[in-house]
Amino acid sequence: MVDLKTITAVIADDEPLLRHHLNRSLSDAFPQLDIVASEADGKSALESIKQKRPDVVFLDIRMPGLDGISVAKALNGIDPIPLIIFITAYDEYAIQAFDEHAFDYLLKPITEKRLLKTCERIRSYLFSVRTEQRRTDPNSVEAIERLVARIQSPANSYLRWIKASKGDDICLVPVDDVNYLKAEDKYVSVYTRYGEYLIRTPLKELIKQLDPDLFWQIHRATIVRVDAIDRVKRDFTGKMYVHLSSDNVKLAVSRNAQGLFKQM
Repeated sequence: MVDLKTITAVIADDEPLLRHHLNRSLSDAFPQLDIVASEADGKSALESIKQKRPDVVFLDIRMPGLDGISVAKALNGIDPIPLIIFITAYDEYAIQAFDEHAFDYLLKPITEKRLLKTCERIRSYLFSVRTEQRRTDPNSVEAIERLVARIQSPANSYLRWIKASKGDDICLVPVDDVNYLKAEDKYVSVYTRYGEYLIRTPLKELIKQLDPDLFWQIHRATIVRVDAIDRVKRDFTGKMYVHLSSDNVKLAVSRNAQGLFKQM
């Protein structure tokens, strides 16, 4: 089993209360995470990151002096670059944040559920990295570089996040959490393992931005995540349906899309 006890992190936020709260919340959600520095401004954060070389950085975007985006840009020369988790109360920074290879993006106030999800993504990613590194050469960084290139490379043009609404809230939904999308009236409903969200982007535009190995358009009104499919069945009339592995969901497959399942 790969040892994750050595994961280190730096917190940078100009709000003392938030730094304290995040530190305590992380100790509960991620006991293996060692907070090696907690800074109140971008310049101090950058110095600590360069000195401590943490695995993860929780980085506020709006800070006095050097802001979080500028800190992230300055990390391009560090090898390896830490996983950057941006923290902000302003969701309009999302696109800019991901241009700087953000691993995740937390909106204030940070909920326990959302923080737990982020911690699980960090654990899963670092487990994969360290497993791959140990499988090849324990002293080589090539395995890490390959995985970072796959996950964070700007050459990957597929969506990683979907900006969607849930009630009065605007949320950034990881594409990895999406089970299926369905066009309904003027909106598209995004169904995830954690709930339902709404977006205005038409399906015909979304399908161009999703990885075709992971998402199939099975109907003019439906896109489904392939690994969410449990089985495919026909009813007595010959119509084909996919059954998802969770939530007891059944989705119709159009005649034109049935060829997608010939090899399944």
